Amino acid sequence: MQNTLSIGNIASSLFGIVFLAIGVVNTFWGNDPGFGIFIVLLSFVYFPPANAILKRVTGFSIPLTVKVILGLFILWAALGVGELFDKIELMKMSF
Repeated sequence: MQNTLSIGNIASSLFGIVFLAIGVVNTFWGNDPGFGIFIVLLSFVYFPPANAILKRVTGFSIPLTVKVILGLFILWAALGVGELFDKIELMKMSF
């Protein structure tokens, strides 16, 4: 298996980092750490090494459409229901 640096891998990694950060904020500054841990676990879907391991172990990888739908769900849950901006303000006040 050859590792290639492509736009898709870079974009997927960036989304993974954003969703990981959202999960960390929700875990430590939210009122529901279980939700934050759930978002952290879902963020691993976007990292190319995790996708490669999943493909090697199970024989299939997660399609792009599922990743897009999952990303929209994470954003909706974090921004709308999860009040992410309020949690970021709490985080900034704690430092």
